[in-house]
Amino acid sequence: MLGISTSPSRLLIPLPQPANWRNLTRRGVVKMSVVGATRPITSVESMVVKPPSHPTYDLQAVIALALAEDAGDRGDVTCLATVPIDMEVEAHFIAKEDGVIAGIALAEMIFSEVDPSLKIEWSAEDGNHIRKGTQFGRVYGCAHNIVVAERVVLNFMQRMSGIATLTKAMAEAAHPACILETRKTAPGLRLVDKWAVLIGGGKNHRMGLFDMVMIKDNHISIAGGVTNAIKSVDQYLEEKGLHMAVEVETRTLEEVMEVLQYAIQNNTSLTRIMLDNMVVPLPNGDVDISMLKEAVDLINGRFETEASGNVTLETVKKIGKAGVTYISSGALTHSVKALDISLKIDTELALQVGKRTNRA
Repeated sequence: MLGISTSPSRLLIPLPQPANWRNLTRRGVVKMSVVGATRPITSVESMVVKPPSHPTYDLQAVIALALAEDAGDRGDVTCLATVPIDMEVEAHFIAKEDGVIAGIALAEMIFSEVDPSLKIEWSAEDGNHIRKGTQFGRVYGCAHNIVVAERVVLNFMQRMSGIATLTKAMAEAAHPACILETRKTAPGLRLVDKWAVLIGGGKNHRMGLFDMVMIKDNHISIAGGVTNAIKSVDQYLEEKGLHMAVEVETRTLEEVMEVLQYAIQNNTSLTRIMLDNMVVPLPNGDVDISMLKEAVDLINGRFETEASGNVTLETVKKIGKAGVTYISSGALTHSVKALDISLKIDTELALQVGKRTNRA
């Protein structure tokens, strides 16, 4: 069974030490903390797009956790039963459909966590568009360790590639507006999901609750209106000596005008106005952006603008023509369709090596 501590800030999970996956009787401890310092992300040669920064996110721990939930307390019993521990093979990454590849750098980190001696080569890099049937990478080394890492590598790569593929399509359609994701990411995969958006050509919205003030509908309701909410934020930031981006959500043209009136009369920290659900869906599947365009005209470049709501691949091009700075879409990460990728062992090479080592 997994050993989970009762401490609110620690998650303790038995895990084979990375360098000793061949010896599955040895156990180490992976610690995941929601507070405190984190290890820097290891740079690999294939990292053409760096992941976004986060003050507490530990990507290496996320990798270790993914491997640990697969290994459990016994390791890969099927591999132990069927794969000679000293057999070496070559496995090929194959795209099963067209799309934008993402997660190559992360795949290298995972393989390294399992077995640093594995040799990996790529004919593509993160952000490249690949065609169905393309062999775009290969890994060579201990068969047991390749198979152990396989599913975790593919789970990350397929999800990231799905996000990058949709992001690429939406970013191209939205131009000149910039496409953003939201915080609607898979729990525990915030940085990974947002990394995939960057690889796909999008930009990142706030990472979490800590790096940007975002005044949403619930804050406005509790504060007693848009003006009160912005005023409270201005006072808080001044008292704390904080300097950060501030965004406020507006749902009507009246709220937009109220925000602008406040900004005229006060020295405000506000930097962006969200225009939420001002894209109105029509019965024929099209959208009406007249309210959105009117809001953009009212703001007249005094603040950044962000369109949100009813954003799809079919509507984003029209929304981009409204003149907004940004378009945010939760669907980039909350409704992602994974890109189909497989990792296949070269059975001919495996047979040759097996004969040479008297294993076949």
